Amino acid sequence: MNPFINTLDQALRTVFAPHHASRPNPAAGVATLQMTDIERKQAGALMRVNHVGEVCAQALYASQALATNNPQLKAHFLAASAEETDHLAWTETRLNDLGARPSLLNPLWYAGAFGLGFIAGKLGGDAVSLGFVVETERQVEAHLQSHLERLPQADLASRAVVSQMKADEAQHAADAQKAGAAPLPKPIPDAMRLAAKVMTTIAHRI
Repeated sequence: MNPFINTLDQALRTVFAPHHASRPNPAAGVATLQMTDIERKQAGALMRVNHVGEVCAQALYASQALATNNPQLKAHFLAASAEETDHLAWTETRLNDLGARPSLLNPLWYAGAFGLGFIAGKLGGDAVSLGFVVETERQVEAHLQSHLERLPQADLASRAVVSQMKADEAQHAADAQKAGAAPLPKPIPDAMRLAAKVMTTIAHRI
């Protein structure tokens, strides 16, 4: 029962508790220039979407750590999850600074990502589970690049956070690839992109 209790505890903490980073915030000491109300609202909406992505990342890694019987792979997932906690803390700080709020649907996003990760781990095995991580992180990296292009030029703090997150996600994909990830059948990445599109569109507003 302990793994399930720990997983539930992590889910509640991810969705409802404040987070603390183990690494310095990339936005620390970065002066944001004057922004209009429209720019601030746009930046807040984009950072809300990024925060949702980190909630889903926590769910993904927690579910895959629960699904695997490989101790080394479990440690790999938990280490990646710890790094994603930094992202949660950084995006929360930016949301507060911008006067924006997290998505009201975070419990739903967490549950959906957890279910997908657990299914991938149990039905596909460790190689497919790692392949799911690789594809997820590559799509997130592309998504973060699009946000760098859409964030107001004056919001230097948010841009610093997103840039570091993008670098971290690329490293997570590379680590999963080295750990033995299997390529996913083409319909799966396409379905993942469609699901991500729905999520980001809704989270931008709610």
